[in-house]
Amino acid sequence: MSKTNFTRRGLIKTGAATGAGLALPTIFTSGAMGFTNEPTGSTVKLGFNVPQTGPYAEEGLDELRAQELAVEHINGIGDGGMLNTFSSKVLDGTGILGKKVEFVTGDTQTKSDAARASAKSMIEKDGVLMINGGSSSGVAVAVQSLCQDAGIMFMAGLTHSNDTTGKDRKANGFRHFFNAYMSAAALGPVLKNVYGTDRRAYHLTADYTWGWTQQESIQASTEAIGWETVNNVLTPVGAGDFSSYITPVLQSGADVLILNHYGGDMVNSLSQAVQFGLRDAMANGKQFEIVVPLYSELMAAGAGDNIKGVYGSMNWNWQLTDEGTQAFVKSFGEKFGRPPSGSAHTCYVQTILYADAVTRAGAFNPCAVVEALEGFEFDGLGNGPTLYRAEDHQCFKDVLVMKGAENPTTEYDNLEIVEVTPVDQVIYPPNHPMFGGDEASLGECNDGA
Repeated sequence: MSKTNFTRRGLIKTGAATGAGLALPTIFTSGAMGFTNEPTGSTVKLGFNVPQTGPYAEEGLDELRAQELAVEHINGIGDGGMLNTFSSKVLDGTGILGKKVEFVTGDTQTKSDAARASAKSMIEKDGVLMINGGSSSGVAVAVQSLCQDAGIMFMAGLTHSNDTTGKDRKANGFRHFFNAYMSAAALGPVLKNVYGTDRRAYHLTADYTWGWTQQESIQASTEAIGWETVNNVLTPVGAGDFSSYITPVLQSGADVLILNHYGGDMVNSLSQAVQFGLRDAMANGKQFEIVVPLYSELMAAGAGDNIKGVYGSMNWNWQLTDEGTQAFVKSFGEKFGRPPSGSAHTCYVQTILYADAVTRAGAFNPCAVVEALEGFEFDGLGNGPTLYRAEDHQCFKDVLVMKGAENPTTEYDNLEIVEVTPVDQVIYPPNHPMFGGDEASLGECNDGA
């Protein structure tokens, strides 16, 4: 793909930093008033808050692997990974501003209250300067708000709800991962080409912020191509048994089931839908189909053969051939003996982006870091040219449309890339109605001073 000119589209806030080659922010110096957890010794501590138990625990484990790897690379241990391909060249393996990086971990349990308690302990007891991680948008929104109030940076992990950088956006929070709107914008045209315009869709939706915005987005996208929405049924996170939700589908008049589920919930609901014969059924004179809007490699592995031929979207996939992806896959594979998942990738990248922004800013003060990240354009981290938009702190980049592979050769290549949807197709204005409209605001950066 040719290099994207984000500036040409008018997406960058006037005067915002756009790369490592520009002048660094100077409003904060070492003599500035203190801020929350200002480091005074030879180390700096980061907090990695991920689900180590609960329905998204497998994603959380892979996030921890990647976060550990990112810290090693920042500290000069190992082969450097994506630091070798990153367009910004200020990180030199000596830590961050000469301080070695340490980290503490917490278990979000995929519960907002538990995640906030874990993050609060990291901030107050461990003295972390930044929190990264999570595999749930409910958790991300809760922890982002806590970090905003505490004067701490939040570099979101796996969070796909529109709300994270929509109505719940915060000045101290940044998201590298894509969102539900982007998934739907990429999937709509592909679903039209594959399944046509005359379809009737039945939705099962995880009952929290991600599920709600995912369903809203994919419904809007599919209705725009002519599909009818038959029903939307909310399901609890961690339900396990989805049989009572799947049984009514074939009697509903629908011919497509859209599973707005993630993690273990998606594995269970998809597997049970296949066991109930939905993939073999005919409805309205058509083959019944299933769509999973948000994919991960770990979910696909858990679903096994049930995933074959099922379409979805991803933020990143280890099978991409760009230089950054290859460097990361090599580092991760040599350390852990397996390819990294998309959740691992985004947590690794967010950790690197934080360290880079601090270094470019020349300060740990969160408001200096915010200034360094807003409007920052970069490349070499596995998604091609990418922009951290100043107005909402959302990254914009190409989106992958995936399909369950018919003939996988290993447990790790059970998804195949169908299309790399260009970033132009998934961009929306910061005040889009799905993202809070004109009422949505980042507010002011908080350094806790």
